[in-house]
Formats: sequence, C-alpha cells, structure tokens
Amino acid sequence: MKKYFGDWKFYKKLLWLAIPIMVQNAITNFVGFLDNIMVGQLGTEQMSGVAIVNQFVFVFNLCVFGGLSGAGIFGAQFFGCKDFKGVRDTFRFKVITGMVIAVLTFIVFIGFGQNLIQMFLTASSAEDSAATFRHGMAYLGVILFEIVPFIVVQIYASTLRETGETVVPMAAGIAAVIVNLVLNYILIFGNFGAPRMGVAGAAVATVVSRVIECAIVVCWTHFQSGKNLFIIGAYRSLKVPMTLTRKILVKGTPLMLNEILWAGGMAMINQCFSVRGLSVVAALNITSTIANLFNIVFIAMGSCVAILVGQNLGANEFEEAKETAAKVITFSVLATVGTSIILFLASGLFPRLYNTSQQIRLIAGEMIQINALVMPLQAFLHATYFTIRSGGRTWITFLFDSAYTWCVAIPFAFCIVHFTSFDIIIIYLMYCSLDIIKATVGFILLKRGIWVRNIVEESV
Repeated sequence: MKKYFGDWKFYKKLLWLAIPIMVQNAITNFVGFLDNIMVGQLGTEQMSGVAIVNQFVFVFNLCVFGGLSGAGIFGAQFFGCKDFKGVRDTFRFKVITGMVIAVLTFIVFIGFGQNLIQMFLTASSAEDSAATFRHGMAYLGVILFEIVPFIVVQIYASTLRETGETVVPMAAGIAAVIVNLVLNYILIFGNFGAPRMGVAGAAVATVVSRVIECAIVVCWTHFQSGKNLFIIGAYRSLKVPMTLTRKILVKGTPLMLNEILWAGGMAMINQCFSVRGLSVVAALNITSTIANLFNIVFIAMGSCVAILVGQNLGANEFEEAKETAAKVITFSVLATVGTSIILFLASGLFPRLYNTSQQIRLIAGEMIQINALVMPLQAFLHATYFTIRSGGRTWITFLFDSAYTWCVAIPFAFCIVHFTSFDIIIIYLMYCSLDIIKATVGFILLKRGIWVRNIVEESV
C-alpha cells in the first residue's frame, strides 16, 4: 500500500502544484458554465450555434496543446537537471510552432467555417438550421481574434508550469475569467447602456479576457526575469539547436497529431450524435459544460504527474518516478470518486438553469449521470496518458489515444447511431463504457514501465 500512498511531504508538494491549476480551471470552467447559461437564456438555436463553433475552437485548443507538448516534455526534464539554456530552447521552439498553428487555424476557420457548421445541422428543420447557422457564424466571426493571444498565453504559461511556477498563470486566468463574466453580462444582454449583441457579445467578451490574460502572463515573465532565467535572451534569436529540434519533432509530432486527431474525433462523435436532432446537440453542450466543472481534479492531476514525473526522469530518479506516478494516479482516482458522487446527485438540477425545452433538460440530466459514473475511469485514463507521455513514449500515447478514438470509438458511435433504433441515452452509455477497453491497455502499459527513461540526455 505504501507504493500507492505518500506521506504528508509528498502531498504537500503535489497540492502546491495542483491547487493553483485546480483553482484556475475551476474558475475558468465556472465562468464557462455561467457563459453557457447566459447564452442559453437567448434560446436553443443560439446555444446550439455557439456550441457547434466551440467544437472547432476545442480542436484548435488541443492543436495548440499538442503542438507545444513535445517541447514541454523536454522543458520539464531540462528544468529537472537545471539546464536553463535547454528550457530557453524549448521555449523558442514553442514560439515557432505557435506561429505555424496560428496561420493554419486562420486558413481553416475563414475558408471552411461555414461548411463545418453545416455538418451539424443535417437532422434539424430548415428554420432551426438557418437560425443556428446564423448565430454560429456571428460567433465565429469574432472568436477568430482569440487565436493569437490564446497561443501566446499557452507558450508562456506552459513553460512557467514546467519550471514549477503555477501561481501566476492561475492569477492571470482568474483575472481573465472575471473580465469575461462581467463583459458577458454587459454585452450579451445589453446592460449598462451597451448594445445587446447576443452571441457576438459572448465572443467579444472572450477575446478581451484572453488579451488581458496574455498581457499579465507575458509582462510578469519578462519583469521577473531573475526568477525566469529561460526568458533572458529568448528573443535575441529564434534559433533552436538542430539536434534538439529533431528530438522534439520525433517526440512532439505524435503528440500534435494525437491532439488534432483526438479533438477531431470528439467532434466527429458529436456529429454522429447530432443525427438524432438539435435537441441532442443542445443536451450534449449542457452535459459537457457541467462535466467540465467537476473534471478539474483529475485534469490538474494530469498536469502534475507530467511535471513531477518529468522532473524525476530528468534527474535520473527512475524509482522515484514510478512511485510518484503510482501515488498521483491513486490520489486522482480516489478524489474523483468524491466529485463524481456529488455530480450524480446534482445531475437533475443543472439543466433547469437553461432556457430550453423539458425534453432537452431530461436528456442532459441523464447524460450527466452517465458522465458521473465514468469519471473515476476518466481520471485513471488521464493520469495514465500523461505518465506515459512524460517519458517521451509519444507514439505509444498516439496509439493509446487517437488510434483508439478513430479505430474503435468513432466506428462504434457511427454504427450504433445510424443502424440501430436505441434511445440516445442507451447509445451514450454504451459509448462511454467503451473506455474500459482503453483503461485495461493503459494499466498494462503502466505496469511494464516502458515510459521510464531520461530523454534529455539523449538530446545533448
């Protein structure tokens, strides 16, 4: 049992890292929840239009995370062996990657945004589809301006976390969500003399809050360069050693492909579900928003296991890395059991906050219950993924995540939606239960310990 449970010193270190991340995610998701309710007060079509666009924003977000993650693995291990030049080089690699992702995202959103939205409207009436499409395009036209500040925030904040600084990104996130919430109230409904902008107001609020978050993180990092040694001279050149570049690309390409394919896979699965009607799209939006409020513990644990295990591996503390992974995963699963019970018991309350039909509220309530049941399993999967990734086994995580999504989850969802008459709740339960297969594979990979290695020594 000692292998799976740490002492107070261990949990103090873990919580020192985790609590700021949890607080930031909690506030962000809570404001996202309030945003969702505010937009939901405008009507089902408005809520669905924003939800559809946010599917693509979600894909973009994960492309950014994936694009930066390869360098992040090296950043954590470089910091573990006190190589600040190495951290600086990984930061530069992130800047270059962020520029490329920004250009590609603008091309996709501007060139194909209309077609992407229409993919989700095939099963709705012409009138509902037209209204949902109109609101989705209005939201997309503004949210495009979030792309650059979001990328910059992730470049800086991820590097700060890899060096153990989690408080400043948390503080910036708190400031941003407060601004977002206030502006949403003003701009969506036209309060305090402002124009009533509806879904476009929600997008404006998001963009402004992201710019403020970006300014806080960037300014603090540069003004406190004595603490953040990696930023000193970071922009004198964007040159990254070719040896390190090759290593990051080898490790990072599977991560970026994984995030793109996994996020795209989630969008495809939701598109499959949308065949059952706009009510299912609205219910899924409510469900994911509420679930995000309760996922903060295991999401934070994933970040922590990546940082702590990465630092252990960078310092050649291999046995400590194994013990750290086991203890963090155990803590994550047990803590998530508690939050899942709360979510299950409160599942019927949240949908009542939305200005939508009783049918949508009932579907959302049952989907939330299913999410609560599988949350501990999701906690194990999330921590397992980041543990394996911390040792640079990125092709394995690619197979573990994206290959599973596209080869198992999507075909299953497509077939069961199109070729059966099962109720959507039964379909959703069967789909969520598939993760038992993934968890079994993850457990085997963890036990074999193939992820335990120092990759920064190979790059110098």
